Amino acid sequence: MKILVFEDEIPAQNKLLSLINDHIPNCEIQGTARTVRDAVVLLSSNDKPDLIFSDIELLDGSAFRIYEQCQVHCPIIFCTAFDQYLFQAFQGNGIAYLLKPYSKQEFAAAYAKFQRLFSNTGQQLSPDVLRELKSVIAEKQKDYKSRFTVKKRNGIMLLASSDIVSFEAQGDFSFAYDKSGERHTINMSLGNIESKLDPKQFFRINRSVIVQLSYIEHMEPHFKNRLSVRVTGQQDLLQTSSGKTASFRIWLES
Repeated sequence: MKILVFEDEIPAQNKLLSLINDHIPNCEIQGTARTVRDAVVLLSSNDKPDLIFSDIELLDGSAFRIYEQCQVHCPIIFCTAFDQYLFQAFQGNGIAYLLKPYSKQEFAAAYAKFQRLFSNTGQQLSPDVLRELKSVIAEKQKDYKSRFTVKKRNGIMLLASSDIVSFEAQGDFSFAYDKSGERHTINMSLGNIESKLDPKQFFRINRSVIVQLSYIEHMEPHFKNRLSVRVTGQQDLLQTSSGKTASFRIWLES
């Protein structure tokens, strides 16, 4: 089986490649790409792949730009933080999905489902299905979360997304920090929060922290290809992970 992988985050890409090699015997990784441009080059210069694993947002834009420029007939497994209900309607049309963050067991289950759907059907991916999925996701992205409910001792308050400087992961829940540095508990995982935020305003700089563009005050180089980031209302500097630094720089300039 010939496989292409489109994933902009290096740690996520390495994890995905490892899982593919563990669970798909005799596969051939034709190549990997972190940008739309590189993905188009790969599709143009290789034999037709049998399967594509694809993130939705790459370093230089939406992965759907790849499929608008190149004819793709093989199934695609989208690796995404979008909710499963959005993708369920497209199952069986040459599209499957794997929800981030995923475990080895979840990868194995997703691939087993892919095999049941496509291994014996010769299912071809229709450009019309991709266009419809792109439209659904675009509509979903218009509905980014504008506020979060926060439980306090004296009741429940509403915290506007525009007032949140950063989010910090705490297992199954997260902390949100406002402009004054006050910490609020959000009963959602960081991955779930990330999928509901406008990616033009918010960026996950490492596994544990999301920052908002409007409140970044200062940045400076840190060791091992990292950046130290100062945000409003917080004394401690935040650090990008080495795998996120390049995409963070591109995001800042986009």
